[in-house]
Amino acid sequence: MTDFQKYIQRYLDQVPTGNWLAELKISEEKTVGIYSNLTEEQSRFAYAEGKWTLKELLLHLSDTERVFQYRILAFARGDKNNLPGFDENEYANNSFADERTPESLIEEYKLVRKSSQILLESLNPSALQNTGIANGNEISVETIGKLIVGHNYHHLNIIEERYLSKLGWM
Repeated sequence: MTDFQKYIQRYLDQVPTGNWLAELKISEEKTVGIYSNLTEEQSRFAYAEGKWTLKELLLHLSDTERVFQYRILAFARGDKNNLPGFDENEYANNSFADERTPESLIEEYKLVRKSSQILLESLNPSALQNTGIANGNEISVETIGKLIVGHNYHHLNIIEERYLSKLGWM
């Protein structure tokens, strides 16, 4: 198994069922449920110095999903260009998430997720098997769809273990 395969497998292992399309909605509901109950002050919490605030983390989910959406669209349509990677920390550093309201970040997350659902559900099943190169690694459309879910669950686990526990929620 390559380093890339190991890296993505940690996210794929987070998908709780084989029905990853249904898990798009379930993971969205769990994420929105947590964020809808945070106060403004709680949403600015970071569990350690140098770590993202909960607001930055939510916008990270939206940003990453947008990158994954573009890859899905490109590969489903047969694009053979090597798509670039992205630096998640640079995105977070330039997001100004903490200047936004939690409600605006939740709304954006929900709209990005809806867009992912529409895109993935509209694809011909054969397009799910299309592959392309992203950040120098070959990956299928279906795997990217599963990564959206696994990445979301990965961060939900971090939110529960490292954020909510320190906020006294757990």
